[in-house]
Amino acid sequence: MTVSTEMEKAIIESVLQELSKRGVVGKQGSEVVEKAKEAAAHEKAKEPILDEVIELPDISKHWVPEPANPEALEAMKKSTNARIGLYRAGTRQKTDSLIRFLADHAVARDAVFMDVSEEFLQKMNLFCVASAAADKEEFLTKPDLGMKLSDEAVKIIKEKCEKDVQVQIIAVDGLSSTAIERNIPDILPALMQGFKAAGIKVGTPFFVKNGRVRVMDQIGMLVNAEVVLELIGERPGLGTAESMSAYLIYKPTEKTVEADRTMISNIHKRGTPPAEAGAQIVDLVKQMLEKKASGIKLNKALKD
Repeated sequence: MTVSTEMEKAIIESVLQELSKRGVVGKQGSEVVEKAKEAAAHEKAKEPILDEVIELPDISKHWVPEPANPEALEAMKKSTNARIGLYRAGTRQKTDSLIRFLADHAVARDAVFMDVSEEFLQKMNLFCVASAAADKEEFLTKPDLGMKLSDEAVKIIKEKCEKDVQVQIIAVDGLSSTAIERNIPDILPALMQGFKAAGIKVGTPFFVKNGRVRVMDQIGMLVNAEVVLELIGERPGLGTAESMSAYLIYKPTEKTVEADRTMISNIHKRGTPPAEAGAQIVDLVKQMLEKKASGIKLNKALKD
């Protein structure tokens, strides 16, 4: 089934459902809706699975006919990946614009709901522990559980991790597993090489499933690390689902507040490239170890 055919079916079904809700089409309309659903499901079942690559509409150029200032419009398009200058068809989006919107939205949803694969963790030599959230649904609906480790995770970390290190690195899926799989292969080697060259002792890196930023505090206290570096997937948007952030904190405690954290965001190939971010983080950790501080305290210490 082509993208346009599938889109037409979805639009027809949506319109019929709306008319049915409003009572415009009555019982007969409801039957039509059900038949449309059955027909769509039947056709989908018949459709062979193909490895065909679907080419999505390019929205990097503006679609405004005869713009008053085309140079300004093109400059704006180059400065952002926001959906500007895509014009309209009457009062609605143009079809290609809508198709691209739906595709990017699907990518963002996948980033949130999919897990980092076991094959990837094995390839990166990262062992996995889980937060206190039992599954993805609980992780999304009860954010506080993502800030704590499960009992099993605490036991594994105590068994496998070296204590009293200068830096403990953790990778955390957060709200984008895609960001972890895209950026860790480039940033982790850069970090390990940079810390080794700087003579900084690093603990055993590992991965936390269904974790949030504040899980780094408990881990820091468990391994008694001077600095905890957390690489976490950012909330995905329609512009990209690959963006990752690096949170750093010096000697976290139960009284740690958000102002104690230092953060570098927007790490991805179209933002701050992972290898470049790795070099920045190594320099930042050197400052944190020297000043024995992070967050606002580090900023103040560097100004004195």
